[in-house]
Amino acid sequence: MSTERFGSRFAFLAASIGMAVGAGNIWRFPRVAAEWGGGTFVIACILINLVWAVPLLMAESYMGSKSRLGTIGAFREFVGRRFAWMGGFMTLVTLGIAFYYSVICGWALRYFVHALTGAFGDPALDTQATWDSFTASPVQTIGFHLLAIALVGAIVARGLKGGFESVLKIALPALFVIMAILAVRAAMLPGAGDGIAGMFAIDGADFLDVRVWLEAASQVAFSTGAGFGLYLTYSVYSRRNRNAVSNALTVAGGNFLVSLFAGVAVLGTLFALGSAAAADEAIAGGNQGLAFIYFARLFPEMTGGVIFSVLFFLALFMASVSTQIAFTELAARNLMDMGARRPVAVGAVVAVAALGGIPSALNVDFLSNQDFVWGVGLLVSGLMIAVAMLKYGVGKARAELLGSSRSAAGLWWAAAIAVAPVLLTVLLGFWVYLSVSEYAPDTWWNPFDPFSLATMLGQWAVALAIVLALNAFIARKTKAGPMSGAPEEGVDTSEARAESASER
Repeated sequence: MSTERFGSRFAFLAASIGMAVGAGNIWRFPRVAAEWGGGTFVIACILINLVWAVPLLMAESYMGSKSRLGTIGAFREFVGRRFAWMGGFMTLVTLGIAFYYSVICGWALRYFVHALTGAFGDPALDTQATWDSFTASPVQTIGFHLLAIALVGAIVARGLKGGFESVLKIALPALFVIMAILAVRAAMLPGAGDGIAGMFAIDGADFLDVRVWLEAASQVAFSTGAGFGLYLTYSVYSRRNRNAVSNALTVAGGNFLVSLFAGVAVLGTLFALGSAAAADEAIAGGNQGLAFIYFARLFPEMTGGVIFSVLFFLALFMASVSTQIAFTELAARNLMDMGARRPVAVGAVVAVAALGGIPSALNVDFLSNQDFVWGVGLLVSGLMIAVAMLKYGVGKARAELLGSSRSAAGLWWAAAIAVAPVLLTVLLGFWVYLSVSEYAPDTWWNPFDPFSLATMLGQWAVALAIVLALNAFIARKTKAGPMSGAPEEGVDTSEARAESASER
């Protein structure tokens, strides 16, 4: 059980927004927004944040701050000892993402270093050849992957106050400033208005397109971190909660604002410096192609492009690292709940992630497979958060979380949690449908096809078998928390009063 606490509400929010903001904000949101409805997509994202992401974040906050334990202990306390495996499954899903996400951190770091050399000021630069050369070099891809995970490990190993709190309090505001600068610069480019207008243009017919809503829901699910267990983990270190609604709204809103900045920066620049056909080609190039090939190609054409290339790849690196810190802390927190000291727990997570990321560092197709499998697996984790609230008792949780079981906020939250399993099941079904109909229509049964239904279900089944087999052990090994009657060490009445005052 943790005795560490964030020093202030700002520190907690900075870390939590950093958890949510990742590479997907910068390279996925602009692409999907341009492809699926523009302004209609943006409005759909706002509504889905309010009816789904924010309520799930509040549920995670409640589970973490009340149990003072990581995902395994929280599920044990809220659902029962027989269901500690749910927290274990969530941990394995997060680890699966951490393995390849550190490779993405390494990519961003390599391109940031490349930008510092002034390479993106050369009009003759072939960004496709640069990308192909980099990804074909195991020394570089593995080396930067290892460097990134070592940096994250060094930050997390220092603990809350001396480690990730102090880093994220500076990095998160800096990230907002950089993204705002990039957005303003893009908006000032002649011709950028076409791309920006397209992102905010509203076509009423799009509201009737189910695919627009499903794509928006996917973006919100993958971007906010709702249901991933990351916000639950950071809430273990939160002060006594008096701002559940406003905190969750701030996290979701801050994350969405970065996405909007990225959309303006990327789409404005694409349309200003290239033809509409070139912009469409870039949007169709996928996440990695958009960031490292097509968008990078525009820097030499932009006045001050060398400076803005440094800022762009620095922002991508900072966003990726802030999320990787949260992944690492989630896994380490569970090991610490089982008695490991922080340096040992973090060292073990970093070592496993370093080895687990090598296949993705060697093969981009393998990374894409892992992104598909465990990215969709996060929807299962979100479903488990909603189930935990329903099993514990929504009415009881509502009264404790919001101070009143009959307030408007309480009724909204309870209704959202009740509907969340349906929404998550529909979205999960959508991704199963995509796998069968678009990604691998002829080989959906083949577990070796990177985007088949079989590879997704097969890898989930292995993870599920592991945590079910270990359920009794992890439930017993995880320390007791306040919900089990254990005293909340290190938090006396004077501290509680100070926490209450600072949260107001």
